[in-house]
Amino acid sequence: MPQDTANKNLWKHTQDAQIFLVKPTKGMAYIPGTATKMTVCIDNGQHPLIIDSGAHCSIVARNYLDNHFPNWENQLLPTKAKNFKSASGKMTSIETIIKEIIIPHRKGNNRLNHEFVVLNDAHIQGFLLGTDYPRMYGIDIYNSKNRHITICTNKEKKF
Repeated sequence: MPQDTANKNLWKHTQDAQIFLVKPTKGMAYIPGTATKMTVCIDNGQHPLIIDSGAHCSIVARNYLDNHFPNWENQLLPTKAKNFKSASGKMTSIETIIKEIIIPHRKGNNRLNHEFVVLNDAHIQGFLLGTDYPRMYGIDIYNSKNRHITICTNKEKKF
């Protein structure tokens, strides 16, 4: 909901945000950041998974599929080729692939099916979930002291 920032009363009760980590030396604030990583089960094997809140879609690198999933090309869904941009340059998509992801948890695993864009020239080792995934499954990512995610607003199951 948009706020009316022209309202003078809006700024009266402002307080400093609490820092959870030791404040870094000036100019070094980028150091404490980490990715949300986990190990998941895909096709009966353990694979790394990164949740990237800056990626607009979920991706997997062609070379990762070549090394870990024989006959993966038989599972491709036809899609339009698109160009993607990353910090290291331009990347091209091949097609998409659907993978069943099992996220392990002591109170019961979660099984989710999701489409990944297969990128021909990406350099990631594992699967990367973009913002399409959390929106589709109602996943919240909390970057608190005890970093965790919840799926489908089930606060009892924190990963």
